[in-house]
Amino acid sequence: MRRQLSGTSRRLTLRQSLGRTHLVAAVTAVSVAGLFFTLVALLMVRFYAAHNLELVARAISYSAEAAVVFHDEEAASEALSGIVAHEEVAEASIFLSDGVRLANWVRPRSNPLVTVEDYLAHLLMPGPAKFPMLRGGEQIATIELRGHGEYLLLFLLAALLVMLVCLMLSAMVAFYVAGRMQVAITSPLRQLAQVAHSVRRQRTLGMRAPPADIVELNELGDDFNSLLDELQAWQDHQARENASLLHQATHDVLTGLPNRALFDARLTQAISLGEQAGFALLYLDCDRFKQINDSYGHNGGDDVLMTLARRIQHQLRPDDLVFRLGGDEFAVLVGSVDQLQAAEEVIERIQQAMSEPVVLRDGRQLVAGVSIGFAIYQAGMSACMLCEQADAAMYLTKRTRRSEQQALSQQA
Repeated sequence: MRRQLSGTSRRLTLRQSLGRTHLVAAVTAVSVAGLFFTLVALLMVRFYAAHNLELVARAISYSAEAAVVFHDEEAASEALSGIVAHEEVAEASIFLSDGVRLANWVRPRSNPLVTVEDYLAHLLMPGPAKFPMLRGGEQIATIELRGHGEYLLLFLLAALLVMLVCLMLSAMVAFYVAGRMQVAITSPLRQLAQVAHSVRRQRTLGMRAPPADIVELNELGDDFNSLLDELQAWQDHQARENASLLHQATHDVLTGLPNRALFDARLTQAISLGEQAGFALLYLDCDRFKQINDSYGHNGGDDVLMTLARRIQHQLRPDDLVFRLGGDEFAVLVGSVDQLQAAEEVIERIQQAMSEPVVLRDGRQLVAGVSIGFAIYQAGMSACMLCEQADAAMYLTKRTRRSEQQALSQQA
């Protein structure tokens, strides 16, 4: 874990990486350009120095010609020093045609940087340059000149200073330009990262990345949005599938009513809340349902069950719930029942609704009676006890109705 954190801390952000890239590019460009222009300037200085030494040699040739002819060392030295003392010359000599040096002049070495100047002059300046002294077309002596590096050193220092200033200005401009450019790059990426973070942490698949001005980033955002569209469609499909499976698992296919699994859960919930609000449990089944199936077929039996379910629902209050437990058995949870009379009123409405004939799909009609028993929840009763009481009350009602019907048939 520590290695992972340390590795993450050493990573650069995109903004830092782009800033470094712009800075390196700017410094490299300025450095290369500075070196190129410095080399060009040095070549120009070298050319200028060579041309200047040639002009100085011509001046010496005119001034010291007589002294050379008469081999006058003093006059030659005076003529030589009078000319080169004010020129960019470190050392000047006049050699006769036989190689004997007639005059020599050396620049005073008072500058503390003279060593550096001599090294630069030796490295970059032409020399020692030799020029012939002619008289009547015949060479009578040789002038030898060596330039000094004072001005060359000043030039290099000035060039270095200018280059440093340019580097600083380039770095500032690079940071400014990088900051402006980074906004166009990092802002879409930051928004895309925020959307991805929200999707990963909060599962908000409805968020979308906004369009970007950069083509590649805009295509990346479009692809990411397309992926989110597919994920959202898949999530919606899964939600519908789960809802459908949950409905199938908790509801009856024929009547659409909640089945026994949901009945058990709601009965447990009602018992847990029964201390605050009483409720009643009704058990119902259809009289002579086997005979109806035998006489009218399974389609007729299904029509009776669907009609029974629909009529029961119509007689209940909004808080009441009806369930199909299986076959022709139904259960009703009547909520907020405080008195026995309230449960009996619900039973009476259901019996009255079922007294109307049931119209089958083939047009035939029949009267399907129902037997209803109920039990009112008492504190401390379990779900099993409540169901047993309601079931026993239903079968008692069924036997009573059957006995009444037999008695009526015997009297007839």
